Amino acid sequence: MEKYFTIVSDGSCDLPEEIVKEKEIGEVHFLVSFDGKEYKKEGVEIRLEDFYGKMVAESNVFPLTAAPSPNDYYEVFKEKAKEGKDILCICISTKLSSSMQSAEIAAKMLAEKYPDIQVKIIDSLACTLMQGLYVLEACRLRDLGYTLKDSIERMNQLTDTQRIFFTVGNLEYLEHGGRIGKVASIAGKLLNVKPLITLKDGEIYSPGLKRGRKKSMAGTIDLLLDYMEENGYTQENCSLVIGYCYGYEEAESFQKMLMQSLEEKFGTTETVPIHRIGATIGVHTGPYAIGIGIIRRSDMV
Repeated sequence: MEKYFTIVSDGSCDLPEEIVKEKEIGEVHFLVSFDGKEYKKEGVEIRLEDFYGKMVAESNVFPLTAAPSPNDYYEVFKEKAKEGKDILCICISTKLSSSMQSAEIAAKMLAEKYPDIQVKIIDSLACTLMQGLYVLEACRLRDLGYTLKDSIERMNQLTDTQRIFFTVGNLEYLEHGGRIGKVASIAGKLLNVKPLITLKDGEIYSPGLKRGRKKSMAGTIDLLLDYMEENGYTQENCSLVIGYCYGYEEAESFQKMLMQSLEEKFGTTETVPIHRIGATIGVHTGPYAIGIGIIRRSDMV
């Protein structure tokens, strides 16, 4: 089936390299730094394993990220433009990053050399797991033969359906990023309290607290199940993904917990894949964030 457009996303989509290649997604990488001076391209000049390993080994260090530059976007746009097809670019929420601004500048740069190539840029109102699912739904529409215009119309109907439910290992990174106050962070350490966190519409909300890691992980699953039940969602009309930063074995245990809960609630047995949360979000959550992303399937709207 003919594909009418190509797809580009910034690296906040956190899709595994093999999926990026398989789906022919042009990826524009974020930059990370541990000293605020030397910045490296995430996943290219520094591996996520090394990034999180350093965070674990040096818990008093709080790394930084920087959005891709217009030139970073331009180089990827230029390669895609050579295919002679229009470009759909999906960016991290503008509430979280200036990445989309760089993409808009790059699109104007591209128009000077490739005036016949249309570049449409979407604010996903998402990041990490949510954005990755959003990008994959765009790929689904492209591969089904939808035009760029029709695909954008369907994608716009999905933004309200996407959520991430997650928890973190400690509150220090959220405190450092200004997401919670110092008093709350100290109280959390003393009581071993972990926040349950929901990400929707590009913003973070905390619907509750749980004491201990296992209970907080179970709490994120409860949030997901409640959300699915309230909206009539199942694995047949939604896409799900598990995300973790550091510690794949724990992610596998979490996967088993989730699959058991889904089977008990909906009778479903389709395995939910595990993806790694990238540095763009990891700098704010710390290395022990774990959770679930969900979005309505684009061919079900």
